[in-house]
Formats: sequence, C-alpha cells, structure tokens
Amino acid sequence: MFGRLAGRHEVSLLVSGWPGGSPRDRLDGLDVHRTGGRNTFSVAAPRYYLRHLRNPGYDVVVEDLNKVPVFAPVWAGRPVVLLVHHLFGRTAFQEASPPFAAATWLLERPLPWCYRELPIEAVSESTAQDLARRGFGRDRMVVIENGVDTLFYAPDPAVARFPEPTALYLGRLKRYKRVDLILRAVARLRAQGVPLRLIVTGQGDAADELKRLGARLDLQNTVTFTGYVSEEEKRDLFRRTWVHVLTSPKEGWGISNLEAAACGTATVASDSPGLCDSVVPEQTGYLVPHGDVAALAERLRLVLTSPELRDRLGSGARRFAERFTWQRAALATEAHLESVLGRVA
Repeated sequence: MFGRLAGRHEVSLLVSGWPGGSPRDRLDGLDVHRTGGRNTFSVAAPRYYLRHLRNPGYDVVVEDLNKVPVFAPVWAGRPVVLLVHHLFGRTAFQEASPPFAAATWLLERPLPWCYRELPIEAVSESTAQDLARRGFGRDRMVVIENGVDTLFYAPDPAVARFPEPTALYLGRLKRYKRVDLILRAVARLRAQGVPLRLIVTGQGDAADELKRLGARLDLQNTVTFTGYVSEEEKRDLFRRTWVHVLTSPKEGWGISNLEAAACGTATVASDSPGLCDSVVPEQTGYLVPHGDVAALAERLRLVLTSPELRDRLGSGARRFAERFTWQRAALATEAHLESVLGRVA
C-alpha cells in the first residue's frame, strides 16, 4: 500500500533487520531503515527513531501492530495511526513457547490504555470487532481490507488444472495454522475412497511435525510438501489446484484466500475470524466449524467431485477478488490519513 503512495508522498519505513541485511535501502520508492532484529525490534525502534527520524517533517506515524507493540504514541511526537492486522490473544499459546506466548499475551493487555484515543485502520471487520471487544471505540476505526494484485493473480486459460483432484494449502507451516486438520481431512477422504492429493506449500518450524503426521496417517503417496516457492510458482499452484484450503483459528484477513480467488479457485476454510471475511459461503467457497475434520472433509469432497460447483465457485471467487485491489487499499489509506491530519490540524 505504501509503495503505491510513495510516488505521491515521502514515505519512510522503519523495520527490523537481519544478519547481513543492509541498514538502509530504497525499495518501491520507500526510504527503508532497518534496526534491531526479530526479537529486539520493539526495543530498538524507539531509539533509532529518536536518533535518526524524529527531526524530519513527517506528518504522521503509522504503527503497524505486529504481535508486539512498539508504543509509538509514547515517543513519536506527532500524530499516530494504528494499523492492525489481528491480535493473537490466547492463540499465542498454540504456537509459541509458554514464556514467549505469555509475553505476547501480556503485551496486548495495555493496548486499549495506550491506543484507545488513536484512529485505527483494521484490515477486516473481524479485527475491528475484536478491538471493540477489548475496549477500543468502534467509531475511531475504519476497515480497509488488504488487497491482491488482480493483474498478476488471474486465471489463465492456457494453464490447465491438475489432471487429478488436488487440494492446496499455501502458507507458513506453523502450529497455530492447524495444517494438521487438513491432513486428517484428506486421510478421512482417502479412507472413504475419494481420490485426491494434497500439496502443502511453504516453510516453517512445524514442517517436520506435519511430515511425521502425514506418515502416521499413511499419506506418503498422497501429500507433497514443496517447501518455499516463488511468486510465479505460487500463482501457478493457485491456477492449477482444484480447491484451496486454510484452517487457521484466527487471521487478520486471510490473504491467500484472496490470491486463490483472484486465480478463479474456490477456498474451503475454517469459519474463524478473518477467514470468515475473505470467503463468501456458497459464492467463493465454504466455511466449516474450526476443528471439525468431518465437516472439512465433506466440503472438500463436495468441491472436488462436482465440476459444475467448482466452476461456479471459481467464477464467483474471481468477481469477489476484483473488489479488493492494492490500489483501492492504498487510496483508502491515503484518504484515512488525510482525514486524520485534517482533524488534528
């Protein structure tokens, strides 16, 4: 979004670094500053800002709340807008070690106190509702959904679907993503005699655990773990698969649902926050109760065995995705920031 605004405004990006990463860069028109690392950015960011970014004439600071807040209103010295994807809450304990999960959970407790009076941009209605339940004023929020590049992610008549029924999971391999539910649903379908294969694409620290589960379920000849793929390979998978599946208990929006939809592919997903915003039941795919393996398997079977249904859902998915471009998100964000600055002027 901000890369699209960089041609119209001066935009600096303060992000975490990594070993060997350049401390300064210019990407997509953004002036990039890197400091700290994955676990130290929240401490390093205020120091770096006060040393290097406090004096230039920035009009507004946007804090992208990503798991651990940096509490920009305390030190930014200018108007702050909070951009929220989603908060973890207790789902942190499904992923991280107890100390890190507890730290994440505890750091979310003071958010309403520190950010209550700020204007907020939420990426989905689910996120806005979660914030409201935590004590944030709904009247201070706007919902601006993430977008998708509908020119890059698009159906291609020259690219055929896989010859055999194929489901695809594409994302990080983390425990809280609950990819295990997909493996169990596929095993259930195989036991029922439904022919299919599953492609699991992505990388993460749950990869070995998922491979072991696949072996225990006797899915060695059914499931393919591809590891990391390029954007072009990702698009090819979305175009060729018969159905996309995502079973997280909580997301901000579920952008892979939208990327699949843009390629004309339906999604079967958990009926969970975020995912319920990016799948329209019976129009772009199906939502099933989170954790219900039998319901997940049944909806997958329905899509995989009905060409007419797949075509209808795929067409509806593409129409849905066309409503959510990155350009739309960028212009809506620009309008929101200008509105905020107009109120504080």
